[in-house]
Amino acid sequence: MNDNTYSTKYALIYTGLVALVLLAPLFYYFTYMKHIHSIQNELFLKEKSLLIVKAMQDYNQAEEYFEYPRYKTFTSGLYDESFKPIFSLLDYNLKYFKDGYHLDDNNAYIIVKLPHRRYFGAKYLIVKNTISFATVYEKVLMILFAIVIFVFILSVFFLRSFAKPFQKMNKQLDNFIKDSMHEINTPLSIINVNIDLYNRKNEENKYMQRMKAATKVLSNIYDDMDYLIKHERLEYKKHEIDIKEFLKERVEYFSEVAKMKNIIINTKLSECKIVYMNDKQLQRLIDNNISNAIKYSYENSTIDITLYMQDDRCHLSFKDYGVGIKKTEKIFSRYYREDTAKGGFGIGLNIVKSIINEDNIDLEIESIPKKGTLFLYIFPANFNK
Repeated sequence: MNDNTYSTKYALIYTGLVALVLLAPLFYYFTYMKHIHSIQNELFLKEKSLLIVKAMQDYNQAEEYFEYPRYKTFTSGLYDESFKPIFSLLDYNLKYFKDGYHLDDNNAYIIVKLPHRRYFGAKYLIVKNTISFATVYEKVLMILFAIVIFVFILSVFFLRSFAKPFQKMNKQLDNFIKDSMHEINTPLSIINVNIDLYNRKNEENKYMQRMKAATKVLSNIYDDMDYLIKHERLEYKKHEIDIKEFLKERVEYFSEVAKMKNIIINTKLSECKIVYMNDKQLQRLIDNNISNAIKYSYENSTIDITLYMQDDRCHLSFKDYGVGIKKTEKIFSRYYREDTAKGGFGIGLNIVKSIINEDNIDLEIESIPKKGTLFLYIFPANFNK
């Protein structure tokens, strides 16, 4: 994960937490604003009821008929003591029958008690309108949005500011590792070449074999580190690989390492067609499994490597007879080592996990402590070309 992605991710998390904390006061603010809006609407309806009453007061009894006031923003009506309409423009069934202001969902109305038999025999004047809280919702959402944006920008700014020293340190560390890897590779290559030249001119001896095996173990660690550094920046192009021949080469490569513990690597390799994969990634998968099988096997034991086709899918298994694994769910975590006495950096299986996830390769693990472990890789059906 790069620095920008990291800061953005945690800024979003922090902003979300702040937004959740602010929900309670915003809810109370929203409730308060609704109450204020309702009071304003009550005053509005009271004002309009006074207009209607005034219009009835101004009515001249000598006139032939009274033209009841009509308005676009509200409706009204005159009712008797039993709340039966004498004249009404309302299309709403009253829910409350007590004088005063009433609110029923979005329906708001006020019941005004009139003097007895003064206005066309009416006892009550009811004035109603539809109240909308859209402006309140809009205002609260705008406040929440403004706070979220403000907190997010501040979070990103501060996270990136705080991260700068660590970014600088990480960059220096990355450069140091890259330079160290380059410096390690040169003497490692020289050692390997000179051991091969010595073995050609002299008889084999156990000391040179141990040196050769040790350099191969170191080379495998080097390759893991190199892949870990470069895999996010490089594109690993896929091509056709004869996995059977590829396996033979890698088994041969690790044969001297296995001899150090007097371990025999048994292979049963059937034809598995051609797989379409990057050779460096396939090598990391195979090398780490063979290396781990040797590392965690008991001395004078065996390792079984099997390649076969089943259900039109290529199956590759590595079985050792060693210490086994207690917590199989943790072994793919970077830097996790179940047995620190065995050495290593705990990155090999983490690399393998990233590769099989990328290529949709299934993995099954069977392990019994102190008896051994089986890693079975099942390549997808369309993996074969």
